[in-house]
Amino acid sequence: MHEQEHGPLAGFTVGVTAARRADELGALLQRRGAAVVHAPALRIVPLADDAELLDATKDLVAHAPDIVVATTAIGFRGWLEAADGWGHGEDLLDCLRGVQVLARGPKVKGAVRAAGLTEEWSPAMDSMAEVLDRLLAQGVAGRRIALQLHGEPLPGFVEALRDAGADVVVVPVYRWMPPEDLAPLDRLLDAAVGRSLDAVTFTSAPAAASLLARAEERGLLGALLDALRHDVLPACVGPVTAVPLQAHAIDTVQPGRFRLGPLVQLLCQELPARARSLPVAGRRIEIRGHAVLVDGELRPVPPAGMSLLHSLARRPGWVVSRADLLRALPGAGRDEHAVETAMARLRSALGAPKLIQTVVKRGYRLALDPAADAKYAEA
Repeated sequence: MHEQEHGPLAGFTVGVTAARRADELGALLQRRGAAVVHAPALRIVPLADDAELLDATKDLVAHAPDIVVATTAIGFRGWLEAADGWGHGEDLLDCLRGVQVLARGPKVKGAVRAAGLTEEWSPAMDSMAEVLDRLLAQGVAGRRIALQLHGEPLPGFVEALRDAGADVVVVPVYRWMPPEDLAPLDRLLDAAVGRSLDAVTFTSAPAAASLLARAEERGLLGALLDALRHDVLPACVGPVTAVPLQAHAIDTVQPGRFRLGPLVQLLCQELPARARSLPVAGRRIEIRGHAVLVDGELRPVPPAGMSLLHSLARRPGWVVSRADLLRALPGAGRDEHAVETAMARLRSALGAPKLIQTVVKRGYRLALDPAADAKYAEA
């Protein structure tokens, strides 16, 4: 399987924490060759029985706002459906027909129009920043603004409007809750701590906060933070999503446009760039998470083999003893024969036995090409 066939993310494993649109994100990653570990870090609970949403709706019907900001299509529809269920649907629509409606982006605009309403303005792309800029530019002092939320608060947005003199009424349509089944999240957490993930994606701040909270509950927060700082790339759809990670001094990567497609494209650039590439025995090898490219051909390698290869690649060309390699093998015990078995499988998986040399009575080494020896000896 050669470069054009296997995709830029082949050989990498990516964790997906999203609850909403997880299938779409997973499919985008898999189409580019990635293995995907999906574990929703939260669930979205509609507030059809929620007194908070009912109170906010009745308050707006009784005291109409000047401006309504619709932030998500599913949330806006959910609000209208809940109001309808309480017998306030027509009253709410009448209220919204008489006020200035701003929609966060194209999908929200579609939901507003589907309800028989007309938005006054909407940015070309989903952007709360553009909505905020427009509101502040037109002046909001003394104006009553209703902000439809979808699960997560928008703290900077609300504060900026209140600082500018607006009366902001938040309309919380959904709430984030921990997942009912924690087993997938625990598997993703174990995979991150065990470095069998190459990256983990976050599409909402609550998902990031939920993963960190679960790690803390299990006594794994320190181990997770270490993995995210050094070996597992945290990729966030935008800066708001990254806030819980930044609070723990975790640097994240984010696309220029806060959408799923650009997030995947960013991983297609970042992960191959982080892979170790070496000239070995006349070949070019690139060491990825669960596979190796040998002269551009993708060779899947079992976990034990990858552990050995990473140990050999830390100091390419240097001999690594069987005892050191045994320590690198997960759950291998004390029998050095386990190293020989895993090494035989690794060589077979690579399809080029000469890449790894046996040094009698000493151990094994990557057969680094002579021209590269000096460079790596100095490293």
